[in-house]
Amino acid sequence: MVTRVIPVDPFDLVVFGGTGDLARRKILPALYRRFCAGQIPDEANIIGAARSEFDDAGYRAFVRDTILEFAPVTLCEDGAIDTFCDRVRYIKLDARGDEGWEALARIIHADRVRAFYFSVGPQLFADLAERLHRHGMASGETRIVVEKPFGHDLASARELNTMLARHFDETQIYRIDHYLGKETVQNLMAIRFANMLFEPLWNSQYVDHIQITVAESMGVAGREEFYDRAGAMRDMMQNHMMQLLCLIAMEPPAKFEPDAVRDEKLKVIRALDTVVLDDIVRGQYEASEDKPGYLDDVGNSESTTESFVALKTGIGNWRWAGTPFYLRTGKRLRARTSEIAVVFKDAPHSIFGADAGRHANILTIVLQPNEGIELGVTIKEPGPGGMRLIDVPLDMSFAETLGPGAELVPDAYERLIMDVIRGNQTLFMRGDEVEAAWRWTDPIIAQWEEKGERPLPYESGSTGPEDALALMHRDGRRWREIRE
Repeated sequence: MVTRVIPVDPFDLVVFGGTGDLARRKILPALYRRFCAGQIPDEANIIGAARSEFDDAGYRAFVRDTILEFAPVTLCEDGAIDTFCDRVRYIKLDARGDEGWEALARIIHADRVRAFYFSVGPQLFADLAERLHRHGMASGETRIVVEKPFGHDLASARELNTMLARHFDETQIYRIDHYLGKETVQNLMAIRFANMLFEPLWNSQYVDHIQITVAESMGVAGREEFYDRAGAMRDMMQNHMMQLLCLIAMEPPAKFEPDAVRDEKLKVIRALDTVVLDDIVRGQYEASEDKPGYLDDVGNSESTTESFVALKTGIGNWRWAGTPFYLRTGKRLRARTSEIAVVFKDAPHSIFGADAGRHANILTIVLQPNEGIELGVTIKEPGPGGMRLIDVPLDMSFAETLGPGAELVPDAYERLIMDVIRGNQTLFMRGDEVEAAWRWTDPIIAQWEEKGERPLPYESGSTGPEDALALMHRDGRRWREIRE
């Protein structure tokens, strides 16, 4: 199996915050891998823009070191890094002042796609958008890429959308959520809408419940200040997990086109049931023998910010009425894993008797660490002595299926950046989606803020607070095991 590479037209890509952590770890390595794959044309320009004291040569040395640290250079030919760096330039620029803007405008081509990646804090978005407009770089084939957080609540999200709309049309704004660039997430749509096998069963008549888990084994180190203001609900539930929920639950779009897909996602968000406090569990990890607790990590002994959230919700439409959706996410859990599990109902009548036990088909979409898809089916246990049933997986791991070619599959940032250049917004959030998600999230946060209770403590390396287990046990269900 091979990955087909479709080259894009020449473009200019400016990375504001070009010396920052996101640029080093994700953006620049992603561009380098696309260059090695032959997707980036020779005429393309990649421009770093920041306040650091670099000239072109200094920034190219910085980029070279970044690639050696974060990109798999063994996949590229000798000399590829130097050839890539020849396409890289640098502008020392002040986002809130005048320095560097005229120099940037002079090297940007007016007759090609111009993409501006806002790899900076959201407090600078307004300044960057206004200066791009003032210096004549906001028209035509201009696109801006905006990283989350897309606001802190509904009011701030509306303010952000209004501010961006002053200078850019919605078709020019790419709100990036790297989860939607994962190969398995997109395969979820292929599984649903390209296979007759599943779509007739994708409803409350056949699906017992759906679980979505995003677990991290690390704490909040490195993001302490941001995370203590946001918490798990704002950092993960409102965006990443909301998007996964939309893809698993949405109706088939008329066409695989950006607005058709996003229209269906928006309908799901608007149909979500209101979540009551009895259906929410908040947690905060404690210190272990070798690791500090959340309060130590953030340096705030009075913090009531949650590092874990589990909740139950539903979708008020004909397809999903009566089917519960269980979502959980947390830091410092047993393992790093992200998965969606579609648990189908038991057969309406078992001909094999009580000794055969209860068995259910489960379709599991694994997003990390090892992307793949698994379908659990029930078979007879081999051997004589009666009909004994066991569950076995039909497993498709990308690493096993593609073999050495798995390393060549583009990662999320590679795919999404190239989609920006192509002008394909399918995997990016629209402004009304963001506002609808906050409209659902804000009342949940308001409930627990009004109640004023601290998050429940949970042991580092566990699966979260015990109350999260009870959230499902009371419904006669169990969370799937958190494992690598």
